[in-house]
Amino acid sequence: MTTARRTRSTKRDQAAGALESRTGRQELEDKLGHRFQRPELLELALTHRSHTYEARNGVPAVILPAHPEQRDQRNAPGTDNEQMEFLGDAVLGMVVTEALFREFPQCSEGELTRLRSNLVSRKRMAEMGLELGLGEALLMGRSAEQNGGRRKPALLANAAEAVLAAVYLDAGKEGLAVLQAIAERYLVRPELAAMRAALAEGAGRGAMRDHKTLLQERVQAEGAGKLRYIDTAQSGPAHQRVFSVEARIEDETGERVLAAAEGSSKKEAQQRAAELALLHWNGAGEAGTRGKR
Repeated sequence: MTTARRTRSTKRDQAAGALESRTGRQELEDKLGHRFQRPELLELALTHRSHTYEARNGVPAVILPAHPEQRDQRNAPGTDNEQMEFLGDAVLGMVVTEALFREFPQCSEGELTRLRSNLVSRKRMAEMGLELGLGEALLMGRSAEQNGGRRKPALLANAAEAVLAAVYLDAGKEGLAVLQAIAERYLVRPELAAMRAALAEGAGRGAMRDHKTLLQERVQAEGAGKLRYIDTAQSGPAHQRVFSVEARIEDETGERVLAAAEGSSKKEAQQRAAELALLHWNGAGEAGTRGKR
């Protein structure tokens, strides 16, 4: 291939990559419900430190640990998303605390602390990162990529916090309100039923047993069969998606629908379906026999 042809090919690849980047950013903005006035904030939030390090030093001979102690392996502040993670963690804690304060005015400080810890745990933040599709959106070095970084819960959780910080900074005076809406959609609302159930059973035991867990325990205790959650439909725009789910029991006689529900996420829909199944439980899931298939 001639130099001119290689140059044209490179330019086409760069143009295609830029278009893909814009499309990906719009999809993420739809999910967040926020349009970035300063897209460079979002780009920084999605820049893993391995990307910045390799751009400066090349691909390391040894894959870097998640948070290296070696000074010469650290990037200058503001060149990757680590500082954004710090801010995101702080502002998220504030808006989640306010949401819990409003939802559970009867709770003690200790109960609210336990509820908040559950909502902003590494596991929940990683799930949020997965829902937002941050694994594929991250700017990542080859070393981290080869080490499965795009699927690592810790990286997804950190990226979610950094993106929330970017939203907060970009939205200016409306930052907390926009962040509150995102936290409500992805963290608070999907867990409300589970938190209420845990409090009703006695939060002092530290249990956060949700309706899915309770339903699974009921199914196992009565030997009712195998519990499954089936996605049946999706509707609505990307930032207001509605998921439909059925809770089903599978045994030697076939499959029965225990309950069907909708939610703004698959997890929320599953929780609601489990809650309905528990409310209408009669023996081995007799409430769902009409849904047998």
